[in-house]
Amino acid sequence: MSITNAIEVKNLVKTYGDVYALKNVDLNIADGEYFVLLGPSGGGKTTLLRSIGGFIRPDSGTVDIKGKNVDDLPPDKRPTSMVFQGFALFPHMSVSENIGYGLKLQSIEKDIIETKVSRMMDLVGLTGLSKRKPHELSGGQQQRVQLARALILENDVLLLDEPLSALDAQLRKDMCIELKRLQKTVGISFVHVTHNQEEAMSVADRIAIIADGEMIEQGTPKEIYSNPRKKFTAEFIGEKNIFNGKILEFTKEKIIVDIDGASIEVANNDYNIIKNQNVSLSIKSESIQITKDKDTKPENQKNSIKGNVSEITFLGQFVRYLVLLNSGQEIQVRSYEEVNYISLNDAVKLSWKIEDFLLHES
Repeated sequence: MSITNAIEVKNLVKTYGDVYALKNVDLNIADGEYFVLLGPSGGGKTTLLRSIGGFIRPDSGTVDIKGKNVDDLPPDKRPTSMVFQGFALFPHMSVSENIGYGLKLQSIEKDIIETKVSRMMDLVGLTGLSKRKPHELSGGQQQRVQLARALILENDVLLLDEPLSALDAQLRKDMCIELKRLQKTVGISFVHVTHNQEEAMSVADRIAIIADGEMIEQGTPKEIYSNPRKKFTAEFIGEKNIFNGKILEFTKEKIIVDIDGASIEVANNDYNIIKNQNVSLSIKSESIQITKDKDTKPENQKNSIKGNVSEITFLGQFVRYLVLLNSGQEIQVRSYEEVNYISLNDAVKLSWKIEDFLLHES
């Protein structure tokens, strides 16, 4: 059975003078999918979102929503609703007036508006707060008002531009759970822009990494975190250590890579490689085991490299070790229990499973 696309973006280009905000971007978002645009600030995420919503007109390319081209439609004629960065509420209006404002502009009858507002307030958890003004609400409640105001229009797609950026860390986590619940309840496509990796991983069905106006790669949260194809993604997502090396030899099952004089084995996941090729590799900080240099290497781990501990930091749920290699590169190791016998400046051995080291395209 074919998947219906809520949004199809083809060859989208947007420039500001000589600067490319978007470079031939292609994007398909399925109907009912929670899709996140993730990347560094200034990378083109918001430009893409606003192009979908009609707030920015691209230089070239097309945007289709639910199978219909919308390039010539203004924002209010597109089947999209927008949640802007910050709360953007009318301070002189009550909660119910803010939520129902869009329906009022459409000249919907008053009793119908009141019924829909009441249902929407129940949906987003604002029951009993209809008469309050924005300044009487918490940050989380204000965000719920903005969500309700957008969802009440019953459009096909909800666009969210950094919707949680104004919230503190704990409230952001709570709202991630709420956003995911809301999206499953209403069943429409959500397109969510953020630079926060944890936020993206928490809500997304799929994630697109965007930087310098280009679509770097797309995948599920697990694919993006555990098996990034591109070097940029490996550097941007999580705490990963990046190495440069040269391929010495390879078989169908494994690759031998020289990294600063050490021969490192990497699982061959059908990489397109040649002998003596320079490559980039990465490994997650939590995939590395740290032991004293004189200790025996763990039986299930075939690779190791030596260094000295330059920093030990206790971070609550885990301990972070920084290890300085002989090459001068510093490696991060995340351990979920403190290795009591390892101290600052100790000579240590770093080991990992062969499948945890990944090769990347540039």
